[in-house]
Amino acid sequence: MSFTTPITDITVTPIILPLKQPYHWSQGVRETFAVNLIEVTTIDGLKGYGECTVAPDQQATARILDVLKRHFIGADPFEMVPIKARVLRDDYLALGANYMRNANQMMAGFDFAMFDLQGKITNRPVHHLLGGAQRETVGYFYFLQGDTPNELARDAARGVAAGERVFYLKVGRTEEQDLEIVRAVRAEIGSARLRLDANEAWDPYTAIRMCRKLEPFDIDLIEQPTPSWSIEAMSHVRHSVGIPILADQAAFTLYDVYEICRQRAADMICIGPREIGGIQPMLKAAAVAEAAGLKICIHSSFTTGITTCAEHHIARCIPNLDDGNQIMLQLAKENIVRDPELKPVNGWMSLSDAPGLGFTLDESVIRKASARVT
Repeated sequence: MSFTTPITDITVTPIILPLKQPYHWSQGVRETFAVNLIEVTTIDGLKGYGECTVAPDQQATARILDVLKRHFIGADPFEMVPIKARVLRDDYLALGANYMRNANQMMAGFDFAMFDLQGKITNRPVHHLLGGAQRETVGYFYFLQGDTPNELARDAARGVAAGERVFYLKVGRTEEQDLEIVRAVRAEIGSARLRLDANEAWDPYTAIRMCRKLEPFDIDLIEQPTPSWSIEAMSHVRHSVGIPILADQAAFTLYDVYEICRQRAADMICIGPREIGGIQPMLKAAAVAEAAGLKICIHSSFTTGITTCAEHHIARCIPNLDDGNQIMLQLAKENIVRDPELKPVNGWMSLSDAPGLGFTLDESVIRKASARVT
């Protein structure tokens, strides 16, 4: 096999980004986002960038990436699919470690970098490499932040003033707290759409009970009400309540997506490239959901503008896209992406057709972020 752009080097840089304010959800409170930045360099000096989330330990996952990168050194960026298959076989399955979810998170970072390189080599945006865009703009929801009902209501008022269409609120505390914050937010947003996310906090009995209590607040949907390891539990809730159910943590692999569709366990599927292993696997997941008549809501996570750009290219291409997708980079004090400005306006965002994933990194922010890692 001959090629002219072999990969000559891969660098992994752990970085930490402080948040503007503490991030509250049913699983706890976070004050930082941490990712491992991946820089892939070709013989021609072109660079592609990706990133991975780091659970359960940033340094340990950086070490895993350093082990896996040997498969990519000397390879052609356009041979990404067989390379990723070799990684899964040699470093996971052959060792008896069929940890598909962990492997997916590692592969997502390499996948982003390979697509970024492919676009820069061909001087085309990634969505061209995926077959072309179906839409120019992508819809996002307004991610409410705060702890108390008053704090969340004030943030909701800011969203209304900014012309937001869809609001997203974390629940899964106590029954009294959940009802109080939902009531406060609904009072501020009027007839705008309100989505709730319980993040696996409820068993089926509690989920059904809470959905019935929340119905008077005109809830657009409830995300992942039950533990992710039981699709059957989520299916039971979905068939017992009137509020639409969105699968999130239960959808981490292509096989999860299929099983959710087969069981009719959700009304929509929320999944992102960092869970399923990158951009190409996201297209597969969207196709499975499309065949079942379901939409995809793109899931973001504790990531930077690199992942946001990758998600945006995916969103422009898949036909069965929701109009209230997730974005989380705005929660960080700084963004390692210098341009473009990744900020939805009235809940919509459109980006230029720059080559690759279409961003330029801010090296000064990266230096500060990497210095925070101990």
